Amino acid sequence: MRMSGAAPATPAAGRPTDAERVRSVLAAAHSMTVVTEGLRSEVRHLDGADPMGRLHLHPGEPGGDGEHRPSIRLEFTDIAPTPVRDRVRARVTILGRLLSPYTDEGADSTCMEFGSAVLETAQGRSYVGIEELDAACPDPLAPYEAGILTHLLDDHAELVTLLLRLVQPLPTGAILRVLPLAMDRYGITLRLEQRRGHRDVRLPFPSPLDDVEQSGVQIQALFSAARRSSHRNSLPA
Repeated sequence: MRMSGAAPATPAAGRPTDAERVRSVLAAAHSMTVVTEGLRSEVRHLDGADPMGRLHLHPGEPGGDGEHRPSIRLEFTDIAPTPVRDRVRARVTILGRLLSPYTDEGADSTCMEFGSAVLETAQGRSYVGIEELDAACPDPLAPYEAGILTHLLDDHAELVTLLLRLVQPLPTGAILRVLPLAMDRYGITLRLEQRRGHRDVRLPFPSPLDDVEQSGVQIQALFSAARRSSHRNSLPA
């Protein structure tokens, strides 16, 4: 299956499509769980290499229902790199059947008949077909997002708090912590933690990014807009 080079689908309201979100989770994955023939295998140290380079996806083949093709399930968990509450941001499951035997050692020659891709987030569950997945591209920030967000929090925490000035309206009640939760080519998402529960807010960049080199300029544009705002944050002193 071709997994790069195609133009991505146009997202709604400046957000990644579900297919783009799946591709981004795969591109940033450092591990996955493979379930086949009733056995679970943990594959670690992917080192940011797209696991679809290890398992080749193929469309369903007609007339193959009578053949014995073991089912296979690939499980990925997208975890926030910052110490927010409820750190699991998404789960991705790729379902299908094996066309060639799977082993950890020989995974780069394994072929898989694609069934579906399932994306689970706080907003619900969605299903992505092979055509959508093939046409989508991973977010250009996906392999670098964790480093960018941890750098913001560790070295520029006061600027993260400054971004509260751009949140309209603020939640009622005191905000205990504001942490960067996610970043993609369209903007940054903050998690506002309160005594009970939290709220996630998305701050869009002035324009979508084409590559990671543009991220610094876009983040600085948000900081500049926050400095110009008279809206005060409500973090405790």
